[in-house]
Amino acid sequence: MEQQTARQRWLSVLAHSSAAQLNAHWQALNLQPVFTLIRPAEIGLTRLQARMGATGKRFVMGDATVTRAVVQLSDGTLGYSYLLGRDKAHAERCALIDALLQQPETRALLEEKIITPLAAWRDEQRQLRAREIASSKVDFFTLVRGDN
Repeated sequence: MEQQTARQRWLSVLAHSSAAQLNAHWQALNLQPVFTLIRPAEIGLTRLQARMGATGKRFVMGDATVTRAVVQLSDGTLGYSYLLGRDKAHAERCALIDALLQQPETRALLEEKIITPLAAWRDEQRQLRAREIASSKVDFFTLVRGDN
């Protein structure tokens, strides 16, 4: 179970990373792994569903563009990625990093140099957004008049 949650975490970090940030961290490592594209990056649509008030009946909110890719390392390890948007190179790089993170010899390096910094940046952006939203919060109150 622990392995599954670790993988879910790094896949989430990779999927939410920007292509420029991921590319910068990746190039700094100067890794040249041998891999094969099992499913070259392809673009499609996914339907987004929502609920009114988070508890109401479901409705179709719209569609979103998704790019997915699958790579295979020379030892047979498969790496997958699904990203919002249309960046094929980003999807293939995420799939490659997913496959390499499953390898014991490269996992620690990639966790330290790619996943941890990207996760920290994402958390920082969430906190900034939360503060921005909190600063614009309006509290409504009702005054009760005594002449009823």
